[in-house]
Amino acid sequence: MTRFAPDGPLRGTVVAPPDKSLSHRAALLAAMTDEPVSITGYLDAADTNSTLAAVQALGALVERRDGSLVVRGAGLRGAAPAERIDVGNAGTLMRLLPGWLAGQADGRWTLDGDASIRRRPVDRIAEPLGLMGASIEAREGRFPPFTVAGSPLSGIEYRLPVASAQVKSCVLLAGLLASGSTTVVEPAPSRDHTERMLAAAGASIARDGDRVTVTAQDELELGALHVPGDPSSAAFHAAAAVLVGGSRIVIEGMGANWTRTGFFRILRRMGGVVVGPLEEPGGGVPVEEPVCELDVCHGPLVGTVVEPEEVPLAIDELPLVALLGCFAEGETVVRGAGELRLKESDRIATVVDGLRGLGGSIEATADGFVVTGSGGLRGGVLEAHGDHRLAMLGAVAGLASREGVDVVGMEAAAVSYPGFTADLAALRGS
Repeated sequence: MTRFAPDGPLRGTVVAPPDKSLSHRAALLAAMTDEPVSITGYLDAADTNSTLAAVQALGALVERRDGSLVVRGAGLRGAAPAERIDVGNAGTLMRLLPGWLAGQADGRWTLDGDASIRRRPVDRIAEPLGLMGASIEAREGRFPPFTVAGSPLSGIEYRLPVASAQVKSCVLLAGLLASGSTTVVEPAPSRDHTERMLAAAGASIARDGDRVTVTAQDELELGALHVPGDPSSAAFHAAAAVLVGGSRIVIEGMGANWTRTGFFRILRRMGGVVVGPLEEPGGGVPVEEPVCELDVCHGPLVGTVVEPEEVPLAIDELPLVALLGCFAEGETVVRGAGELRLKESDRIATVVDGLRGLGGSIEATADGFVVTGSGGLRGGVLEAHGDHRLAMLGAVAGLASREGVDVVGMEAAAVSYPGFTADLAALRGS
């Protein structure tokens, strides 16, 4: 149990830790190339280390050099047979990797992970991959462990039932190995890291409105990659600075990709003082990942409504929106976020129960929650349930509460942000 108590404003500068989503993709795409790829800024955390172990099991060589990685890939069609791939707690790895494996000429791979992963469904990738000709066998038809057998694939047009960067990415990776072209149609924009990285690797990929199309490739070729800071991790420091009176912090080196900064736009709308350039939506498929510096200050908050089309652009930060709502004037409503029930924990249930236990006025809905601002939180005990986002939420709640919060299972933060408590302590001057 780790205690976080209110003890004054946050001050200083924090460097956003490397982006988890981009780290996963950098390792996977590098493993699919024929030439060595240098990666700087790769996140050293449990989830992303699972991806490094997976690509090594598939025939890639990974060398660590003075804070950077060199990945010598197996090639687009050269994934080595492996009896079992352990994805650990990494949902991104579990859902992206089958796209590459499904189009191999032969081989069978069984993907499995921890207890949390075994509760997370894979039917949403199994369906489009099956339509392309892939062979996937899952426990109870939809849960890990599941087995992917390499098969000839054909391109399809697939309309996503729910906006999901992971499902989209899986289908696009399979499209690199499929005959013809493969198109994914999104109901709403989602993270576009995979598209940008594929464009940088020379893949034939194009966007037309809500449609992303990729064609079969002979090979991928990547130059050196740099992973910028993670907006999802930086969001916890930003929320703390907005909630704790007298605070002012600077966040350096944060990725400003517009498909990742939905939370910061919501934070500004609620009254948080967030100064700095965030990328605006544009056409086509950009190659670069923009980086920014943000100045974040305490400010009075008002409630807001997060609509379904905003959810994919702030999916990992929605628990923080619930926390902010406890301190805001009026109601804060999140709609269309049923995806939260399929994360490391049922994040609607665990966030509602957790904040209610700290004195918040919050009710769950089928696809979100409604928070009635009550002037803050009393404090108490919050159980992380093995969920890294919930653990960090409890820490921020403790700093902003009246009596402090004891977080049970704070070690879960190491999944995405091993240095979180140390960085937070530095901003507190302790």
